[in-house]
Amino acid sequence: MASHLDLEEQEQIDELKHFWTKWGAALTWVLIAVLMAYSAWTGWQFWQRKQAAQSSILYETVERAVLSQDQALVTRALADMQDKFASATYTQHASLLGARFFSEHQALDAAEKNLVWVKDHAGDEGLMALARLRLSALSMEGQKWDQAREWLKKPFPKAFEPLSLDRLGDIDLQEKKMEDAKTHFQQAWSTMPERDEYRQLIEVKLASLGVDVRALDLEKKKEKKE
Repeated sequence: MASHLDLEEQEQIDELKHFWTKWGAALTWVLIAVLMAYSAWTGWQFWQRKQAAQSSILYETVERAVLSQDQALVTRALADMQDKFASATYTQHASLLGARFFSEHQALDAAEKNLVWVKDHAGDEGLMALARLRLSALSMEGQKWDQAREWLKKPFPKAFEPLSLDRLGDIDLQEKKMEDAKTHFQQAWSTMPERDEYRQLIEVKLASLGVDVRALDLEKKKEKKE
């Protein structure tokens, strides 16, 4: 009996040796790859948390500088954030805040610089779209109508389409292109959610151009029924 068990054990050992000879090296590399991937993932998580914590501190610095109207500090803090924490969400929001601050203080070049940075670095489509809309508004302030249109040229996320159409209508008005303005405002009004308060402003613009929004509303409801 003992001899039979010894033979079985020896067969199992031989099978294990054969298996390890054939697959041992491959399994070792797989194990190493898994351990390296896990180590990289944990390291990335730690780095992300560290980035978020450090960038949040600088974001608070930007907020305080904006409240105290310290333009020099806003500039330095934003430059530091963009240089060291470009991928952090705090940095993208701080850049939008800084751009608004600079715009309000007529530092339009600085405002544009920060909006372009958001457009080029934001990982969120909404932030990128918002930056492009604000860049278009800045160009309008400088009466650069072609440039204002250029910022709106690429497609927008669906939620921002009505706002981009409305902005195109504003540019049309400035260039005295009344029929184009009507078309863009009508498209903006038709695609904007009915409960959106901004829709009322578009209605005012359309009314000033002689467009009856009630007729548009009836037409829209008729299209839905069909």
